[in-house]
Amino acid sequence: MNIFQIFQMCGGLAMFLYGMNVMGDALKKLGGGKLEIILEKLTSNKIMGVLLGAVVTAVIQSSSATTVMVVGFVNSGIMKLTQSIGVMMGANIGTTVTAWILSLSGVQGDSLIANIVKPENFTPILALAGIILLMAAKSDRNKNIGNILLGFSVLMFGMDTMSLSVSGLKDSPSFAHMLIMFSNPVLGLIVGAVLTAIIQSSSASVGILQALSATGQITFATAVPILMGQNIGTCITAIISCIGASKNAKRAAVANLYIKIISAVMFLVVFYALNAVIGFAFMNSPISALDIAIIHTLFNVVSTIVLLPFTKFIEKLVRLTIREGAEKNTFSILDERFLQTPSFAVEQCMALATNMAYIVKDSFTLAQDCVAKYSEKNDKLVIENENMADEYEDALGAYLVKLSAQNLSKTDAQKVSILLHSISDFEKMTDYTSDLVFTAREKRDKDVHFSEKARQEITIMVSAVGEIIDLTINAFSSDDVKMANKVEPLEDVIDRLRNDLKNRHIRRMQEGRCSVNQGFVFTDYITSLEKISDHCANVAAAIIELHDENYDVHNVMSMRRDRDEYKEMYVSFSKKYALPFSTSGGAKAET
Repeated sequence: MNIFQIFQMCGGLAMFLYGMNVMGDALKKLGGGKLEIILEKLTSNKIMGVLLGAVVTAVIQSSSATTVMVVGFVNSGIMKLTQSIGVMMGANIGTTVTAWILSLSGVQGDSLIANIVKPENFTPILALAGIILLMAAKSDRNKNIGNILLGFSVLMFGMDTMSLSVSGLKDSPSFAHMLIMFSNPVLGLIVGAVLTAIIQSSSASVGILQALSATGQITFATAVPILMGQNIGTCITAIISCIGASKNAKRAAVANLYIKIISAVMFLVVFYALNAVIGFAFMNSPISALDIAIIHTLFNVVSTIVLLPFTKFIEKLVRLTIREGAEKNTFSILDERFLQTPSFAVEQCMALATNMAYIVKDSFTLAQDCVAKYSEKNDKLVIENENMADEYEDALGAYLVKLSAQNLSKTDAQKVSILLHSISDFEKMTDYTSDLVFTAREKRDKDVHFSEKARQEITIMVSAVGEIIDLTINAFSSDDVKMANKVEPLEDVIDRLRNDLKNRHIRRMQEGRCSVNQGFVFTDYITSLEKISDHCANVAAAIIELHDENYDVHNVMSMRRDRDEYKEMYVSFSKKYALPFSTSGGAKAET
């Protein structure tokens, strides 16, 4: 093998890894995080966990990605350690799909079917279709399909290039001698593990082994221990990913390592014991790419069937290895491992932002109770909620910035932008609920009271603001555009209420029925209420923006005001929150 063949081998490997990466990323985007969400929710049953782990891995073409994701689930408390074990076993089965695809490169024969399934015959067509979709398609979905086809074509071309570059080794005595060394089970196991740990992909390392099998020099005795080692080496990605994570996340990564080691040792012991007794005739026979795919699949399926009933034992072994527990962190679902699957990471951010929205609702209720009847306890809770909202904004903001740096689909990029705006609005709302509590303190300290009629007027505005908060939270949490469309007309009604209340208040001051202190408290109160509704409108506008794909939000809202639907909702809310006609008996000192 000369220097140019080595260059050719390296180039083929580069194309193989690049194609696998492009195809995997496109598959993840096409899934839109849905597979990960299903994996998160439907893994309570061990068998279901295995099946889902296999399906997700087969689709995204990476057992390492699935395992890292599972470690993230365990770290964030979404998934229990017991559930993760079944999923990781399933991931081992799902990763064998790649080996079956790559085995097509070894298809021989001149029949029609053989020619159809030969990669050199169909990958050019796939590549052409992929580039057409990538250049001509406008939707993210079609572009992702184009990338999948291109990635697969590059992968298969890289595989063929590697096979061609090593074809000269079939007559090399030195290469044959080296492979005899690897037929030692322990050495072969180590070599397979180290190779996979370096490139961090069992699919890629198995693909390299399949490419080398084209030389005819790789025997079953050489390939079997290397295959077992490759299964162990893929654990390195999960081990690295759990650095700095919770104890449970480390346990999940160690559980994956134990599964691979136990499976490999068990398989090799049984395999070589049977060989010693029976004497397999095929041991020194050349192995093909298809044979490698069969052994790879057989090993992972059988080991899963054998080990699945012992998940409790594996869990106990892991807990003995890593003894201490860990407290759950509120923001643990913002796990950086999820950045590898951006669509799922976006969903996690949405879930946490929804929690933040409910903090706003809780603060508003507590603040209103505090204004009606001052309470140190409620005062303290509102301030705690404001501080919590600040933490949410900081944690989500930092994570979303990292997420925005990933290769996002157009929809996910828009969602990230909307989340960044929305969490800022939610945080501002808690600031204004804190201002309401400050108003409550001032009202208490200055012994300010509102008359019955003034309280009735304020109650109407408070009810309107309460409804706009509910509408906003429900629209945000369920991504409901129809509900979001109700926010803007209600916000306009609240603006009008603020102006009417302020005019009535000024009239009372002019008539001497309201003191200056009462005036300040009253004005601060209705201003804070109106500001909360403004930020609700911002969130609703962002939701509508995502679905309308229109970045000029204020222009969109201006256009909506001219629509009959908007006018009907505005009239409806105006009637619902109409002020009483009488303006007498405004804010008035009562003893």
